[in-house]
Amino acid sequence: MGGLTRALGGRLVQAALVALLVGIACFAMVEFLPGDQAYRIAAGRYGEDLVSTAAADAVRLELGLDRPWWERLGAWLAALARLDLGVSLVTGERVAHEIGHQLGHTLLLSLAALALSVLLGPPLGVLAAARAGTAWDLAGMSAAAALRALPAFAVGVALTWIFAVRLGLLPAAGAEGPAAAVLPALTLALGLAAASSRVTRDVALSVMRSPWVAFARTKGLGEAAVVRRHALRNAAAPVTAYLGIQLAWLVEGVVVVESVFVWPGIGHALVHAVVARDVPMIQGTALVLGLLFVLLNALVDLLCILIDPRAGERRR
Repeated sequence: MGGLTRALGGRLVQAALVALLVGIACFAMVEFLPGDQAYRIAAGRYGEDLVSTAAADAVRLELGLDRPWWERLGAWLAALARLDLGVSLVTGERVAHEIGHQLGHTLLLSLAALALSVLLGPPLGVLAAARAGTAWDLAGMSAAAALRALPAFAVGVALTWIFAVRLGLLPAAGAEGPAAAVLPALTLALGLAAASSRVTRDVALSVMRSPWVAFARTKGLGEAAVVRRHALRNAAAPVTAYLGIQLAWLVEGVVVVESVFVWPGIGHALVHAVVARDVPMIQGTALVLGLLFVLLNALVDLLCILIDPRAGERRR
């Protein structure tokens, strides 16, 4: 229990640091982007054809963009301390309200991708370890390396061409119905599964060559029983811990994949906010993505402690 409390306490501190650093980094990024911020916001409000210098000047005065940057940053950080993410500069809606609309889609996509990656990666890694040195092992690890090297948008385009264009089995984009989530979730899951299968293979192979597994074989246990009773749990803890590292790839991939599949989540909203220079939306969406990463890592810590209680003791 003490190890679990310390792990969760550390994640809370990390969440506070993420909130501070993301807010400052997003503000600085928008400040240093080329072009007139007020003009881009006016274009997002009124359209590229209707925007004018007068409209941009009006937006500048309305939003206080003529104030020094440190005043605007300080005002946002003060609002964040009150749990107020502000108002979108383009739509005029509360940022928290818009993000609340999009968060469910992003969580659905992320959890579906994680579930698919767990169903695909570790079992294939265990099979490769059980057949180490064979053609199955070589083919599986080569496929995993190729998938991990490909960018998410390329995998997404390939899956769309196969399953939506050629076979007509799944929607190519949007979020109409459960079937629309399959391709974006699978795109994210394949990258995660490729990495976890390689790690699982190496860890499982090390465990299966360990003295206690050799002793289990001398007792007359079959290979399936050795893998099930002795290898899987010992391999699960390091594989789960590595999954926490891979979550950074998941959060990054959400932004790309949601844009490719026009999935109405936080990543898709972040891209539009950057184009429109909508600073509160950029800060809010990036903040939620950062906190999502911290939350998922906290769940990974919890799983590691549940799988191997000794992990919690080692944190002392």
